[in-house]
Amino acid sequence: MNICVFLSAAELDERYTRPAREFAELIGKGGHTLVWGGSDVGLMKVVADGVEEAGGRLVGVSVEFLQAKARATADEMVIAKDLAERKALLLAKSDAVVVMVGGTGTLDEATEILELKKHGHHTKPVVLLNAAGFYDGLKEQFQRMDDEGFLPLPLTDLVFFAEDGVAAMAYLEESLGVR
Repeated sequence: MNICVFLSAAELDERYTRPAREFAELIGKGGHTLVWGGSDVGLMKVVADGVEEAGGRLVGVSVEFLQAKARATADEMVIAKDLAERKALLLAKSDAVVVMVGGTGTLDEATEILELKKHGHHTKPVVLLNAAGFYDGLKEQFQRMDDEGFLPLPLTDLVFFAEDGVAAMAYLEESLGVR
């Protein structure tokens, strides 16, 4: 399974790096491939290191203006011309999407992926990994959107909120019939 992970390139504390490492280990030990933004810094590096150490493959999709931060040891590295092309390539190369903690870039990626799913442009499972309650507010907002009729399909068909990596991986494997 090729798992796209959207996440921050920032240096973060243990409440975010620990769940990221745990999920990365599940990707690698499961024989899966990490498809990610390609950076070798911050939380992106933590996840790539964890996947690589656990025996998984790394497929990076960086962008020209961040090419200097791209991981040299990835199994595959693609350099996109801009962020729009990068998001399209990340989605195209993946079977599933997991959104970890991040800033505006991660939120942009998450909302675009959900918007595309909402309109039927893909049917890939999408998980928000809610480490340390990071996405509690977003989960509440999405539930309000669902309750008040802003979503054309049930929230549960759009995204799964996982409290830990084990739940995230179990959902992905069940959704895609992988074991």
